[in-house]
Amino acid sequence: MRQMQADPMMAPPELAERLGMTPARLTRRVERLRDRKILRGPRAVINWRALGYAVEVSLRVTLDKTQPRAFDEFIEAARGIAEVTAIQTFLGRVDVRLSVIARDMAHYQAIYRDQILGLPHIADIEALMHVARIKYDDSLPL
Repeated sequence: MRQMQADPMMAPPELAERLGMTPARLTRRVERLRDRKILRGPRAVINWRALGYAVEVSLRVTLDKTQPRAFDEFIEAARGIAEVTAIQTFLGRVDVRLSVIARDMAHYQAIYRDQILGLPHIADIEALMHVARIKYDDSLPL
């Protein structure tokens, strides 16, 4: 798994050689990892900044919890906004965090006014503008 994290594009025969095993044995091991849901599969990691998205905002949302379906309805609606790249739920004062990307501030303001503010059951919302991404790493310390 360490080798796969370091170079996810490495061809299976090369990975098998690096690990000192046959390609067939590597294939069986990888299949076991997939069967056990340890490996979720390959994915494309897209640099959204290279596609013209220059603004990233974290929205911390507190929901009206007097409504029994507030979480479900809010999350279902938020999933429909293409510029929302992540949705996280929390215990505490903040209920949900949305990561939103936009091409520029005018685009973000349009998303905020036209889509975010229309989401159901919002009691309070706080916007945090991302200035710099210091560390972002999906790999595990294996």
